[in-house]
Amino acid sequence: MFDFGFWEIAIIGVITLIVVGPERLPALARKAGLFVGKLNRFLSKVKKDINEELKTDELKDHLSMDDEKSIISDITNEAKSSVDLFNQNDAQQDDSKL
Repeated sequence: MFDFGFWEIAIIGVITLIVVGPERLPALARKAGLFVGKLNRFLSKVKKDINEELKTDELKDHLSMDDEKSIISDITNEAKSSVDLFNQNDAQQDDSKL
């Protein structure tokens, strides 16, 4: 995201030391560290939530595919049983004619 090198960070540190002063610099650094930690935790939580949503959507898609497959299987089985029943009835009619 941002490309900060050593010299950029050193210049920011020197300017901060001049503006804030050496007495308050450790407290300011601690507060900045806590803020960065909170920001990292927030971003990791957002990433985790997004990944969970994506997994949920993938599972829903997979389940809907399974439902479609089971419906197709049921229709195929029903059609096969209808054809078998028709063939049995046709065979019975042929036997009765003899």
